[in-house]
Amino acid sequence: MFKKLLVANRGEIAVRILRACRELGVETVAVYSDADRNALHVRYADEAYNIGPAPARESYLRIDKMIEVALRAKANAIHPGYGFLAENAQFARAVTAAGIVFVGPPASAIHAMGNKVEARRLALQVGAPVVPGVYDTLSDEAILAAANEIGYPVMIKAAAGGGGKGMRRVDSAQELPNALARAHSEALQAFGDDSVYIEKALTGVRHVEFQVLADNKGNVIHLGERECSLQRRHQKLVEEAPSVVVDEALRERMGNAAVKIAQAANYVNAGTLEFLVDRDSNFYFLEMNTRLQVEHPVTELVTGVDIVKEKIRIASGRPLSHRQENIIIRGWAIECRITAEDPFNNFMPSIGKIASLNEPTGPGVRLETGLYEGMEVSLFYDPLIAKLVVWGETRAAAIVRMRRALSEFNIMGVSTSIPFHQRIMESTNFMGGHFDTNFVQDKMVMAHGGMPEKERIAAIVGALLTHERRQTALTIPPTSGTNGSAWRRQGWRN
Repeated sequence: MFKKLLVANRGEIAVRILRACRELGVETVAVYSDADRNALHVRYADEAYNIGPAPARESYLRIDKMIEVALRAKANAIHPGYGFLAENAQFARAVTAAGIVFVGPPASAIHAMGNKVEARRLALQVGAPVVPGVYDTLSDEAILAAANEIGYPVMIKAAAGGGGKGMRRVDSAQELPNALARAHSEALQAFGDDSVYIEKALTGVRHVEFQVLADNKGNVIHLGERECSLQRRHQKLVEEAPSVVVDEALRERMGNAAVKIAQAANYVNAGTLEFLVDRDSNFYFLEMNTRLQVEHPVTELVTGVDIVKEKIRIASGRPLSHRQENIIIRGWAIECRITAEDPFNNFMPSIGKIASLNEPTGPGVRLETGLYEGMEVSLFYDPLIAKLVVWGETRAAAIVRMRRALSEFNIMGVSTSIPFHQRIMESTNFMGGHFDTNFVQDKMVMAHGGMPEKERIAAIVGALLTHERRQTALTIPPTSGTNGSAWRRQGWRN
């Protein structure tokens, strides 16, 4: 096992990795931008180093700074988390070239599966079904001809990335030229590559993904599926495991396809294969994410497998801790992504200081977060501020538990998506399992006009209480003998 590991990330995922390292007995190194100087992950790590200004391009996206800090701290390994540099093949190569272990797949696998066109070709080679389309980098004129042949509606997608960037649904030939121009521009800005491809837009489908683990010994297993159909603008909002539309037979077929694709890519470490499932239980491969997923906790709760620890163990050269026949799904897990956005105002970003925080606890409740009272939520980074995850013996029990947990989760100082998630959990369609990837867009429009009066008053009261605490603190003289810093301890670095 590694002696020391650097976490090249921030927020809740950095805290999650640091906790896994502590349980494994691995020393930890955190990095932080100027905006994250007082962040929770900085406090939790054994050592912490500043890597630059708040903008990610000047800090968390700087490969050279990550390598420099790792060498300075004498870290044996670097874990990228998700986002930022997690799926950057150049970063993986640079880490390896520096004599440090990259906790993730080899750069060759990141490159092969990172290009969505190449990933689909690989899937076809092993007999996995893919969405009908043209998986070549074509000129705009050729794409126009291909769209007429495939038939509308079609999807334009960026070849070099995902997450909804460079993605456009097109319903007619008249819309296509403008949609192509916008997709090219988005793809270039997001991934540095403006190439796109085209495929048939399937309607009434579910988004279902499979978690895989692969070691250096040739062992590859899957941990079952996650339901990720509740999305807004192609961004996942709620995930659950297992899926109500996947029975044992379909699980075996999809799981086998996921394992074959990973094997064909010579994949090592944790990865996720994403599929679409139609009303007739036909499934189609979409893409592979070569990193830890935001929604990995739901799989951990129903399988008992600690995916973050497995990633670290695999990177250290150990074989998988589990066999396929030992993977059993027990109960049901649901995750709500809590974001600093106003669901009553078209999910506009909300910034400010966390004035008051009450976190949900109790049986079957897990909270992944980097929040604390006094924390500044800024526009510099992703609005995801917490992941609320629950487990229940049945799906109904998990929904009831999530309702309870959401009612206990009070964040004052910024608007959050908690009211939206409460509406989801009360939806009869959701409770009955009747939804698809268009459900949020078609059925979950939140009323405009800002937060409800009760929440608005609570936010004002919270802000006033915080102000009162600060004023009281200013009148209390410092305790004699203190060094004036809450962060001075062994291992701290500026």
